[in-house]
Amino acid sequence: MTEKINKQRRNISGAAALAVLAIPFGVTGRAAAQTTGSDTIAAIGNGRSTFSAIRQINAGLLNMGYAEQGPSSGPVVILLHGWPYDIHSFAEVAPRLAREGYRVLIPYLRGHGTTRFLHADTVRNAQQAVVALDIIALMDALKIERAILAGFDWGARTANIIAALWPDRCKAMVSVNGYLINNRERNKVPLPPKVEHGWWYQYYFATERGRAGYEANRREFNKLMWRANSPKWSFDDATFERTAAAFDNADHVAIVMHNYRWRLNLAEGEAGYDALENRLAAGPVIPVPTITLDGDADGVVPATDGRSYANKFSGKRTHRIVAGAGHNLPQEAPEAFASAILDVDRY
Repeated sequence: MTEKINKQRRNISGAAALAVLAIPFGVTGRAAAQTTGSDTIAAIGNGRSTFSAIRQINAGLLNMGYAEQGPSSGPVVILLHGWPYDIHSFAEVAPRLAREGYRVLIPYLRGHGTTRFLHADTVRNAQQAVVALDIIALMDALKIERAILAGFDWGARTANIIAALWPDRCKAMVSVNGYLINNRERNKVPLPPKVEHGWWYQYYFATERGRAGYEANRREFNKLMWRANSPKWSFDDATFERTAAAFDNADHVAIVMHNYRWRLNLAEGEAGYDALENRLAAGPVIPVPTITLDGDADGVVPATDGRSYANKFSGKRTHRIVAGAGHNLPQEAPEAFASAILDVDRY
């Protein structure tokens, strides 16, 4: 049976099998995690932190890279980054949680850092359902049945999807910018010009010129995005370069392009995920305890009171606005983000 599953996953058509087979606990846990060095947090020159060791494990379609902090027996928290960021968005959050006794996992999403596709012929797909299934596969590979999920940008959307479709795998959730599950039909409706202006990069990526430009200038491009997304965040070159190495992944450009083109209905997903995407397009309600966060200096998504999506949560939910924080809220306001995780675990 294992060989049959692995053979299916080597084929493009294996996407359909993965969508079904990756969901139950324990299915994809076939390879032991490997790491070199210690799992401690090491200081860098400006007083910020970096992860000194990255573990690797085969999970679903990927060999996933992830950092780990805290006791292996502790309750699990999975921290999920967005674009154009990486695991270092949580370099200050993770040790705070580890000191409280949590086992903290921070994976590189597909197309980032040391995460790689296991097979060259796998479609470089970044539609929302597959990114969520990657995290389910990681949990299965590590034999983790339930975890607190917390993230921003792509990571918040991924946490939303798991909490909505597989709430038994999600104990509680922290989500920056609230409810982010995509409905592609709704995405066809034009928004006010001020909002559209903030998403200029998506339209740039819709063109082959945009792909070529991002391929050639991804570091410069992403530094520009950091400044636009977080206008009050005074990051230095060392902080940016620590993350920018994650953009050197061979699949990074393909994954970023597909993600944004798929959202705009300019690229198709894989048919094997259609059933999941149909469920997501219906706007499923999230039943798990949740804290939603907005930064009041977010250059992409203006802060709100959270009422517009309140009906998307049936469990206990609290909305918080974090003063001075931009789009990369965990890195800009790590104490506020860590506190939200600690608080939601008590709901």
